[in-house]
Amino acid sequence: MNTHGTQKTERDGAQVSTGTMRESDQGESAAIPELVIISGMSGAGRSTAAKCLEDLGWFVVDNIPPELIPPMVELGARSQGNVARIAVVVDVRGRRFFDNLKASLATLDAQNVKRRIVFLESSDEALVRRFESVRRPHPLQGDGRIVDGIAAERDLLRELRGDADLVIDTSSLNVHELRAKMDAQFAGEEVPELRATVMSFGFKYGLPVDADMVIDCRFIPNPHWVPELRPFTGLNEEVSDYVFNQPGSKEFLDGYAELLRLVAEGYRREGKRYVTIAVGCTGGKHRSVAMSEKLARRLVSEGVETVIVHRDMGRE
Repeated sequence: MNTHGTQKTERDGAQVSTGTMRESDQGESAAIPELVIISGMSGAGRSTAAKCLEDLGWFVVDNIPPELIPPMVELGARSQGNVARIAVVVDVRGRRFFDNLKASLATLDAQNVKRRIVFLESSDEALVRRFESVRRPHPLQGDGRIVDGIAAERDLLRELRGDADLVIDTSSLNVHELRAKMDAQFAGEEVPELRATVMSFGFKYGLPVDADMVIDCRFIPNPHWVPELRPFTGLNEEVSDYVFNQPGSKEFLDGYAELLRLVAEGYRREGKRYVTIAVGCTGGKHRSVAMSEKLARRLVSEGVETVIVHRDMGRE
């Protein structure tokens, strides 16, 4: 087990329990540290994500057995505020990955620990390319091929991915872009109630794998077929005006904005802090860009901190 960071926690002879977080000797409730669990596909950037949190002042532990997470959180609660934020990397290198993870998560919930799961995702093609570039085997491939190990890992992690609070697809990201995404989510001093990423994309380039909701704008006439609008993007006022002057466009925006308002309220009630809304058209240049910009403004007006990403703009 590798430990990152400069903070250290001393046991001082204390007994570690995985039960309910106990009160301090002074009779005051211990301050329970905030917890982030980093997991995901091997080769998808878990180490980079962990290093980013370490640089932001988190106490980071890599490749920790799941059953040790609750005792670590309790030790952090005894540190008198010196360990206020803990990030742990949990992955298939532990082999018996899910044997104790569910029980540990249940224990954390019983202790009222504020925890989040960050899942790093990537396409098979990108993962194969990364493993081949470093000439290392996949940890689960055994005597098979790299793709066999990737398939086995996806199957093993499927349930955890479904429970993740934040999924980041690193297929087309470099190290600096991944760090920027992590910084955008965790660098702020104040943690907002809900953060949303509104992402425009082109269906011809594939669906974003980290999307929580997918919106299809292809029913709107395409500005691509208007010669004077073709060179521009949905960020251009003339293109946006064209899109929203088409029959049904404004009603579509109003309907989805209302839907997102209801979804945002539900996410807040359930304690979910991150949502990625993917807005697609054919090429990701005109309609989806214009619609994403309008939807993002509606979310901001509802008090949702929003980031806009135009994934495929400029690819044509």
